[in-house]
Amino acid sequence: MTKRPQLSFWNIWNMTFGFLGIQFGLALQNANVSRILQSFGADVGHLSLFWIAAPLTGMIVQPIIGHYSDQTWTRLGRRRPFFLVGALLASLALVMMPNAPVLAPYIAPMFIGAGILMIMDASINVAMEPFRALVADLLPSEQRTLGFSVQTSLIGIGAVAGAVLPYVLTNWFGIANTPAVGSERMVAPNVTYAFYIGAIVLLGSVLWTVIRTKEYPPESKPAKSSFWQIGEDFANIPKTMRQLGVVQFFSWFALFSMWVYMTPAIAEHVFGTTDNTSAAYADAGDWVGILQGVYNGVAAVFAFLLPIMARKFSRKGTHAFCLIMGAAGFISFYFIKDYRLLILPMTGIGMAWAGILAMPYSILAGALPAHKMGVYMGIFNFFITIPQICNGLIGGVMVKHLYGGHTIFAMVFSGICLLIAAISVVFVDDKDDPVRLFAKNY
Repeated sequence: MTKRPQLSFWNIWNMTFGFLGIQFGLALQNANVSRILQSFGADVGHLSLFWIAAPLTGMIVQPIIGHYSDQTWTRLGRRRPFFLVGALLASLALVMMPNAPVLAPYIAPMFIGAGILMIMDASINVAMEPFRALVADLLPSEQRTLGFSVQTSLIGIGAVAGAVLPYVLTNWFGIANTPAVGSERMVAPNVTYAFYIGAIVLLGSVLWTVIRTKEYPPESKPAKSSFWQIGEDFANIPKTMRQLGVVQFFSWFALFSMWVYMTPAIAEHVFGTTDNTSAAYADAGDWVGILQGVYNGVAAVFAFLLPIMARKFSRKGTHAFCLIMGAAGFISFYFIKDYRLLILPMTGIGMAWAGILAMPYSILAGALPAHKMGVYMGIFNFFITIPQICNGLIGGVMVKHLYGGHTIFAMVFSGICLLIAAISVVFVDDKDDPVRLFAKNY
């Protein structure tokens, strides 16, 4: 493949801007779906089972989208058609989620909500997967860490806005954070309006990337291969991907626990309630949105330091440091009783989140054949979804039987998982790391 020219910062910003809206929608999902499902009647011990819908659809959708986007070339380019279709469907799902009770006469709202969660995540994955491949498509090796770091920063900005939006709607605009007494609506108005706004932001930001980014045409006509080629590609994944798979497994097992159990953990351990209908629980849920905004805000800022750190200490060393900071953050949850002090551990988790979103992809892209970038980025998603599915299957059992129903211990175990991930990074072979190549040549 011809070496790609370096792009300006603003070209990189435009090509990744759509991720701001995608993460805006994901932040609303991560911070509020457990709360919504509990409003519909889900038990805390079963929440992880409902959350399996998200990684399961991602595991199925992303390799397929990657496979077919590798073989696509249209007037909109290779990746951009998938951005657009996925954004339209995801925006529709965001509007539908808080309105699940409308279909209550036909199906229990809890199961409608789980179904919409699956549709939402499938649609977001259609839009999201090609964004990873687009950075690898358009940037040379020396700019990849910058590209994925800018992407991470935009993810952080979108996630901050999405996570804090319900809190802002309540505390700045006076919109209620609990359903009206006697109302048939089960979802609080602040959450409902936040999901509507999220749909607009997601679609608008993806349209910005579609309009403002130009893709390089293929040097030859994209090769056509059957759907079953995905299986052969999976059987031949590069060594670096397998090694990163271990790191990803423990990283995403930890993150899944945070998204599922953070609200009930903080409600019980800090706010002193397990009653999800109480005002204290609602306050805990709103504060979790703020905390999710904190860690995403830290990630948005810290992401710009990653290229500097990677040039000085290597990609692997940078990622290991980020994971260790996240581990310290998770473990410290157990020792904090003042809800305001929870901002401190979220700083470490934000650093870990920045590393998780940028460094594995920067390491991986150099180990992949250019004509298989999309499908292998999609297959790499297996190492994100499988740990979440495993956590979904056993997480509830662990909470009930290992933790005695106290979800705060799920946060502590997340810290242990990130420590294992940090150790695993040491064994990854990053042949394309500019720091390693410089040392080898000089």
